Amino acid sequence: MSEIVLINVAGEDRPGITAALTQILARYRVPILDIGQSTIHNALALGLLVELSADSASCPVFRDLLFTAHGMGLDLRFTPIDPEAYEAWVNEQGQPRHILTLLGREIDSEHIARVAAVVADYRLNVDRISRLTGRISRRAPGRHPLACVELSVRGAVADLSDLHAALLALGQVLDVDVAVQEDDIFRRNRRLVCFDMDSTLIQAEVIDELAAAAGVGPEVSDITAATMRGELDFKDSFRHRVALLKGLDESVLVRIAERLPITEGADRLIKSLRLLGYRIAILSGGFTYFADHLKRRFGIDYVFANRLEVRDGKLTGTVSGEIVDGPRKAELLREIAAREGIRLEQVIAVGDGANDLPMLAIAGLGIAFHAKPIVTRQARHSIANVGLDGILYLLGMRDRDLDVLARVGQQRP
Repeated sequence: MSEIVLINVAGEDRPGITAALTQILARYRVPILDIGQSTIHNALALGLLVELSADSASCPVFRDLLFTAHGMGLDLRFTPIDPEAYEAWVNEQGQPRHILTLLGREIDSEHIARVAAVVADYRLNVDRISRLTGRISRRAPGRHPLACVELSVRGAVADLSDLHAALLALGQVLDVDVAVQEDDIFRRNRRLVCFDMDSTLIQAEVIDELAAAAGVGPEVSDITAATMRGELDFKDSFRHRVALLKGLDESVLVRIAERLPITEGADRLIKSLRLLGYRIAILSGGFTYFADHLKRRFGIDYVFANRLEVRDGKLTGTVSGEIVDGPRKAELLREIAAREGIRLEQVIAVGDGANDLPMLAIAGLGIAFHAKPIVTRQARHSIANVGLDGILYLLGMRDRDLDVLARVGQQRP
């Protein structure tokens, strides 16, 4: 008759602990059913779930483990596991799993406590907690502008949108971002990211900048704000705003392009994704002149935006070709994904306005970035407290991974 035993090991971490203990188990041919280890500030917590047969001489196994552990300054605890409880635990492995990402300028005990309370309210079990950002120096805390903790949770969620809403509301109260994603193969294999441009990749609405130069700033700005809130039809309002730019000198476009305010974290995000082989697109309701400027700066693969018509060095107040509105953005996202041979689940879409909602809805990871309230409420994920590089942590990347990528980027010719 076999017996299942959980061995808990605690003590100061050092090289060779796992090797020493598992070599003893191997000597007695003891099967390891599960193993897990974590270390915080050199404090080790190691768990070994083993099966001891009736003829495996369990007493000598325990004796040798205790002797070795004592010599290494470790504490061991042996807990017999009921066979029925073990089988129930095995059967739980098919349960849905989700990843909760807690992201902010800093994360304290209240943030974690409140998120953990929501997890408990939805009867989810936390399997693992990991810090993705680097260790924080108390002497120079400003070296780490971001903080991120990732929770792996297990259990069925009857209404995932309801959980999203609960975490979004909590994040707004605590000034942190909390995202929940299904922990599936697509989360770990994104391949394309599609950005809105104005107020996403850049911290400006270019049409408002053009309008200010044309002397119609307040009128155009009011229309832009109402459109991004979803109060006006995009195409109609767009034509109206562009018409107000008629007669503006083309040289103004050059000056505005040269001083586009790039969003915090955009450089780090795009450089990292390009080094990992991601394809990158701009799908913008703005203008190609400025999107092409960003294409050259960042090495963007695809650019789709609206082309301003110019005659004799002056804007005509019209655009050529099909207007890129919300439905067109979603259509373009589908076309690019098909061209690249990837599934929509492998696509990331990022935007802030109502005309971004269609593409956010169909992408595997749709992110409302510092978005208008209507977008934040409808999008599945939201970033409102950090820069664009926060997306890297939603993909499960760690600071040490990103440091390696940065060094690789510096070595490239």
